[in-house]
Amino acid sequence: MRILFTVILTLFSFQQLSQAQENYEIQVYGSETMPPHKTMLEFHTNFTVQGTKTVTDGMRPTNHAWHETLELTHGFNDWFETGFYVFMTNSRGYGWQWVGDHIRPRVRVPPSWNWPVGVSLSTEVGYQRAVYAGDTWNMEIRPIVDKELGHWYMSFNPTVDRAFHGPGVASGVVFSPNFKASYAITKKINFGGEYYGSLGPLHSFAPLREQEHQIFPTLDIDFGPDWEFNFGVGLGFTGSTDHMIMKMIIGRRFGSLSWKHHSRESH
Repeated sequence: MRILFTVILTLFSFQQLSQAQENYEIQVYGSETMPPHKTMLEFHTNFTVQGTKTVTDGMRPTNHAWHETLELTHGFNDWFETGFYVFMTNSRGYGWQWVGDHIRPRVRVPPSWNWPVGVSLSTEVGYQRAVYAGDTWNMEIRPIVDKELGHWYMSFNPTVDRAFHGPGVASGVVFSPNFKASYAITKKINFGGEYYGSLGPLHSFAPLREQEHQIFPTLDIDFGPDWEFNFGVGLGFTGSTDHMIMKMIIGRRFGSLSWKHHSRESH
């Protein structure tokens, strides 16, 4: 996986990041949950091209750091799944390090209801070590609405999150919307874009320079009904956002039932 990433990396040249930002699982969620008795194993590989080179606010440098996330998701019925994440990082001088774990139960409107759009609700809670994240304990609530329109696919995640330990506690509930739009240029290839933002507290958005705004041109390739592949290069547009991040997701579903699954998630 890292060999493929290194090859792709040589095709790009990059500028200096304004400020480091922790990124481990970068996806926009689709509304579908894992089918009953199916389990999915996903690897999220993200590379910070240029980041902080010294300890900043107690957090270790991120320059040239690889972020690897293992995600395991199981479907219990046609409207409920639970996912579990293990976050890892590998950087010069520190080697491989465990960062933290999250758990994510999710429910959705069952297909039998025949709603005109897909709707689900995800709740994620977990811990990450203070040397890799400013806030060690946090919670995220993510409503998900998506729709297929011909060759187009769109998903909107008006996410809110809350820190329970760390400097982010003072901000209260933070609004972090995500959006994806993609177009099927062939039966196997979808090209599109993903937006990730963090606007600040719900009661009073932060000044623009303190907000986070990223756009990822993305490529999704269909290698079969039980596979998932996503690649993107993210561009940041404010001083509080990483200037450029590369991400890749490879997933495989296991079980007795094949299922067309739109999983487009972010963390």
